[in-house]
Amino acid sequence: METLPVRGETPDEAVVARAVDALRRGELLIYPTDTLYALGGRAGEPGVGQRVRAAKGREAGKALPLVAADAAQARGLAAGWPPAAERLAARFWPGPLTLVLLAAPGVPAEVTAGGGTVAVRVPGLALPRELCRETGPLVSTSANRSGGPAPLTCAEAVAAVGEAAGLALDAGPGRPQGSTIVDVATQPPRLLRAGAIPWRDVQAVLLSGAPC
Repeated sequence: METLPVRGETPDEAVVARAVDALRRGELLIYPTDTLYALGGRAGEPGVGQRVRAAKGREAGKALPLVAADAAQARGLAAGWPPAAERLAARFWPGPLTLVLLAAPGVPAEVTAGGGTVAVRVPGLALPRELCRETGPLVSTSANRSGGPAPLTCAEAVAAVGEAAGLALDAGPGRPQGSTIVDVATQPPRLLRAGAIPWRDVQAVLLSGAPC
């Protein structure tokens, strides 16, 4: 497996093209987000979810989070787009906020794990957004073995799950906190995991009734 250096905010076109080619061939990719390093592939590619789970040792019943190029692409993954999703996306995307929504019929069961919901965000880093623009939404789960340490560097990610990936992109150290996960498929929305965006900031947007 090859590791390529890349600028996360201004990625070289040739590196993006190499990564897009690997993804279109059905390979898994280790890549940086605005938080941790991720392992993933094209969300709609058959078998990608199963291979990611195998690489991580992840339970079959746990859904896999996705990243999207923009809010419009994220909405295409959802069966509904409630006002809470609209407000939070307008305020915090691109950025480290994951929204859990009712999944659209076309989202593969190997991504949702049969649970009927999909977790998606638009990352703050330009590189994964550019990849999603070219290939569609990507599986984006942390590139570590389940229960293992969070991968802050590409080298840590490669050491943990590199055997499963066709290519790794190294943009330097990531951020030590994962994304904040909020379930907006329920009413009222609820916090599923604390992360880089404080819950009080999420609540302020929800209570305001309009984006900040």
